[in-house]
Amino acid sequence: MKIAIIGAGAMGGATVEGLLQGKTFRADDITVSDPSEQALARFDTSGVALTSDNTAAVVGADVVCVVVKPWLVESVLKGIKDSLDYQKQILIVIAAGVPSENINQWLDKGGGLLIPLFLVIPNTAIAVKSSMTFIVPVQATEAQTKLVTGIFDELGGTIVTGEHLLAAGTTLASCGIAYAMRYIRAATEGGVELGFKAKDAQQIVQQTVKGAVELLQTTGHNPEEEIDKVTTPGGLTIRGLNEMEHAGFTSAVIRGLKAGL
Repeated sequence: MKIAIIGAGAMGGATVEGLLQGKTFRADDITVSDPSEQALARFDTSGVALTSDNTAAVVGADVVCVVVKPWLVESVLKGIKDSLDYQKQILIVIAAGVPSENINQWLDKGGGLLIPLFLVIPNTAIAVKSSMTFIVPVQATEAQTKLVTGIFDELGGTIVTGEHLLAAGTTLASCGIAYAMRYIRAATEGGVELGFKAKDAQQIVQQTVKGAVELLQTTGHNPEEEIDKVTTPGGLTIRGLNEMEHAGFTSAVIRGLKAGL
């Protein structure tokens, strides 16, 4: 099976990095297309095929993955439309806020034939096979959905959902990775105030966050169950949590998430 990745920017490049670490595709199964020589240069020695010609990238691919800025999706799709084989290829579009209705209009060849289409939103942790990826099958068979889900399952966690939840998924997981990074940065700065060197503080915070996630994933507990285990009456933890809440911690997180819709 061969895949073409059109767009080697932050998300497209991260996707290629993840695929190269997986088992679904060999390096020579992957073609990467981008007009920027600098964007392609990072994969010079990886074994993938590199091109600046999107139509050339599409030919022979089983899966075509368009990973460009939302405002570029229309021009890119129209540029490859005549090269796409709607009966043999699967199209994945990774771009926030681009409705499937628009995509189908841009790709309309007449005759009512539609290409199997998936709207997909991962986050940049796909580069290290730890993405949270949302997959929306638009016009696809069960077998095609299983195939696409399998590709992204190898690159982290996936949820197959409806298009109406894609914007919420984007702010919760794609934007959310930046929010998580901001917490790590803030906690690191706090660690410096407490007397640790910045590098040590960041290591401590990273491992603490990793441990919290693994506890929840392993036990299946609600976060409050684990919080209760460490909030002893009159103790340090409950004082710290209450101080954060006085400053609007939970409210700020929810408001930040909703602002992304």
